[in-house]
Amino acid sequence: MKNKTIKKVGVVLRPSTPELRDGYEKLEAIFKKYTIEVLLESASAAMIGFVGHDFKTICEEADFLVSFGGDGTLISTVRKSFDYDIPILGIHAGNLGFLTDLSLDELDSFVQKITQSRYRVDERAVLEATVIKNAKEFKMYAFNDVVLTRTRVSNMIHVEALVDGRSFNTYYGDGVVVSTPTGSTAYNLSAGGPVLFPMSNVFALTPICPHSLTQRPVVLPGRFTIEMKTSEERALIIIDGQDVHELGLGESVYIKLAAKTIKLIHREEYNYFDVLKEKLRWGE
Repeated sequence: MKNKTIKKVGVVLRPSTPELRDGYEKLEAIFKKYTIEVLLESASAAMIGFVGHDFKTICEEADFLVSFGGDGTLISTVRKSFDYDIPILGIHAGNLGFLTDLSLDELDSFVQKITQSRYRVDERAVLEATVIKNAKEFKMYAFNDVVLTRTRVSNMIHVEALVDGRSFNTYYGDGVVVSTPTGSTAYNLSAGGPVLFPMSNVFALTPICPHSLTQRPVVLPGRFTIEMKTSEERALIIIDGQDVHELGLGESVYIKLAAKTIKLIHREEYNYFDVLKEKLRWGE
């Protein structure tokens, strides 16, 4: 599919980092150099002393979003913009990230290629987690992972997992990580889970500090729905490490891959395995 012509971009900056002002001014100048209008998100603008635009307006008017900060900034931008189906470009304001692989110094040459439609758009899976409370569905979306864990450090948790309504496993320990392929290099990896190719249509279940050594990570096809519940006490549902919700006794959380995907913009020559090798220091 042919890439669209880019005329306008929206920019989101890492919160609580007013020192990004100089970087933003450089970023804005580069896009304007190629006659691309820049819309700065209002909270980001206020942080650096500018006047901005509300996030909804940016998502409706821009051709894509630019996340300037780190992987955490990009993840929060992904979650906020999910309903608008808008592509996102990640620029790191420091060290290379798994998601923000472009530096500010590389932006000029890349924007030139963008004007020539020489870029790629990768589609990545998102988890949809649904909890039913008082006969109403409450939906949450995670780009990295959904974690079901204990409410108190002193207790372990029993988590019963069902796959498409059939009993699958019972985890006893600190909890379970349900990870997208993109999130496989985050909490999932720290908990001993597998690294998944980010454009795969699968997800992983990885126990956190299991009480039994026979509990192992499992990779499941994206067509399945996982139901997780605990009968002994309440649990916490943590979305991308950013939002926390409580799962009450007798309640279940249903987790599956969302029907929509997230679109990330990359250079044509972008290679995930190069990033993986550098970040994990493989081969050293």
